[in-house]
Order: sequence, then C-alpha cells, then structure tokens
Amino acid sequence: MADLGPLLWEAATIMVTGMVVVFMFLSILIYLVQLLAKIAPKETSDAQATRQPSPVAVNHNGVQPEVVAAISAAVHRYREQKA
Repeated sequence: MADLGPLLWEAATIMVTGMVVVFMFLSILIYLVQLLAKIAPKETSDAQATRQPSPVAVNHNGVQPEVVAAISAAVHRYREQKA
C-alpha cells in the first residue's frame, strides 16, 4: 500500500490555500461594500415626505374597478364554499 503521508500533506495544503483565498476574497468584498456605502450618496427622505399621497387609489394596470370588484366577490364566494 502506498504511503499516505505525502498525499495527506498535499490535501491539507490545498485545503488551507483554498480557505485563505476565500477568506481574502470575502475580506476584500466587505471592505469594498463599506467603501461604497461611504462614497455613494444617501437617499433623502425629504422628497418622499413632501409628496402628498393621492386620496383615491390609482390603478396603473388598466383594470377597471368593476372587474376588480367582480373578481374579489368571486374569490370571496369561493373561499366561503370551501370553508
């Protein structure tokens, strides 16, 4: 049977090398994300606070309110029958 000592040493070397590479990559990634957080402009909440919410819900999908009401009624009736 072959001597396993050199094979185990090579396996350990490859394992440690891989762990060091992953550790270095993650460390650099964390540093770059923190740097980007400092450099990038932050969003201001002033624009959101000054915008008045519309009193009526606007449907941007083009679906008429009557269709939405009919679908809601059908779903409600279906759930009542299954309960």
